[in-house]
Amino acid sequence: MTYRLNGKRALVTGGSRGIGAGIARRLAAEGADVAITYAASKNKADAIVREIEAAGRKGYAIQANAADADAQQAGVNAAIDALGGLDLLVHNAGVANMLPIGEGTMEDFRHQFGTNVEGVFAGTLAAASRISDGGGIVVIGSNASHWTPMPGFAVYNATKAAVALLVQGWARDLAPRGIRVNAVQPGPIDTDMNPADGDLAKAFMDRIPLGRYGTAEEIGALVAFLASDDASFITGARIDIDGGLSL
Repeated sequence: MTYRLNGKRALVTGGSRGIGAGIARRLAAEGADVAITYAASKNKADAIVREIEAAGRKGYAIQANAADADAQQAGVNAAIDALGGLDLLVHNAGVANMLPIGEGTMEDFRHQFGTNVEGVFAGTLAAASRISDGGGIVVIGSNASHWTPMPGFAVYNATKAAVALLVQGWARDLAPRGIRVNAVQPGPIDTDMNPADGDLAKAFMDRIPLGRYGTAEEIGALVAFLASDDASFITGARIDIDGGLSL
């Protein structure tokens, strides 16, 4: 392992499990000190911190519900204080509730936009003045930002399309400070929320050209690349990582 992120300070929202945990592990393995936020899973968050520390890095777990903009901002500020600064912000926390129009409610609409869009905006707003010049922001979006696989995805798709455009705008806003902003857009990833042997997988597996689900570790590898100097000329990008599903 090359320590491409040695000495960097990173925050991963929603980092206690799944994709977020995979990202946190990879960033620590590449040399970064890592704070994670979590909504309710303190035991899982503490376990990830122990893994970060076992890699020889500093780790912190901060409780912050991404669905609450004030809590999200407070969590970001607390994490930056704990780390002693910030070089990389990874927006990973998000929700998905697939309901066709007529079955979904306004409450569901507000919850998904509140978490997936407002939470991302609130966290970036809190971090923008404190993140180091030359740092980076990565938003974990979805290939659903430009592709609708089946009925019921409309609201979720709209949230991911919204953050993809925020990424492009922020890339321009923050470019004068050398801060790069990019979106990673996963397809089906094997996690406890969407296991590769689950019911939803049956609808996707035959449609994935590479013939399998992705892993949280593969998402972590892409995020680490984007955070490193190897990606120093990449900003405003939206990168699908979905095994070719949305081709």
